[in-house]
Amino acid sequence: MEVTQKQYLAITAQCRSLFKNKMADYGAAWRILRLPSLTDQIFIKAQRIRSLQTNKEQKVDEGQESEFIGIVNYSIMALIQIERGIAEQPDLNTDQALELYDAQIRVIFDLMMKKNHDYGEAWREMRVSSLTDLILQKLLRVKQIEGNSGLTLVSEGIDANYHDMVNYAVFALIHLQAPTS
Repeated sequence: MEVTQKQYLAITAQCRSLFKNKMADYGAAWRILRLPSLTDQIFIKAQRIRSLQTNKEQKVDEGQESEFIGIVNYSIMALIQIERGIAEQPDLNTDQALELYDAQIRVIFDLMMKKNHDYGEAWREMRVSSLTDLILQKLLRVKQIEGNSGLTLVSEGIDANYHDMVNYAVFALIHLQAPTS
């Protein structure tokens, strides 16, 4: 599990770095996005990954890695929106946004460590395409919950699904960045 911790933290640091740089470029414009808009952004990224995995031809010069990073960052934005509510105007500076980002990563990392312990690192035997499908499944669940005004009868809420999407995307990135033998 020590290797997983190290790899996970390296991937999330990479995602955070891009988030920080995008904050410098665009500010917190994402703060006006409603949850369904963020869900749709993640869905677009997951669909593109699936397309890249199934199609032989690629016309845009960005691979799966950048899309999985986008899934991580958009999911964290969604979690921040759940916690803080939607803003009418950008209301966070970079330091504030990074503090909120880091708090979400800590929660998600702790969840991953608990699940990883209980599941015995089963994700290491999974294919990246399966992780993509699980992300898409979670997105369809989130869309259903959003359609039900955020209510569930017996299932986890929207935040739990975003947590899982982050973890699946990080696992996929670990697989994609692992040296091949």
